[in-house]
Amino acid sequence: MSTSSRRPHDLMQLLTRAERLAARRLQAVLEEEGCSVEAWRVLALLSDGSGHHMTAVAEAAFLPAPSLTKLVDHLVDQNLVHRRVDPLDRRRILAHLTPRGREYWQRVDRAVRADWPSLGDGDEELLRALLDRLAATLDRTASRV
Repeated sequence: MSTSSRRPHDLMQLLTRAERLAARRLQAVLEEEGCSVEAWRVLALLSDGSGHHMTAVAEAAFLPAPSLTKLVDHLVDQNLVHRRVDPLDRRRILAHLTPRGREYWQRVDRAVRADWPSLGDGDEELLRALLDRLAATLDRTASRV
């Protein structure tokens, strides 16, 4: 194994730079639609039509529970999201998109997709697979520490 392949600093620099450039680009599009990155993540998860527990929504939005509650309250006030009691576990709440939320999500998603650059033939799938493998490896090694 070469020395360069074992330099976490270089990989962290590349990951951080790519994440920040992507976030800036995404934020610019979302601002035009009146949407935050966190709200976009919540709406993206809920766009599958299934209700999701608040724990799963918090994980998808990378937010602590109190911040997520505040964000979901705001989305409820905008009539984009509604909460329902989980019929399988009445102690838990499921979040869903409202019809207005679904329309809003579709508009925002179209705007993001239109602005997102294409990496080329198979590169996006390769990058997704590599990042997924990296995250899984880091997660496995973190659980042993």
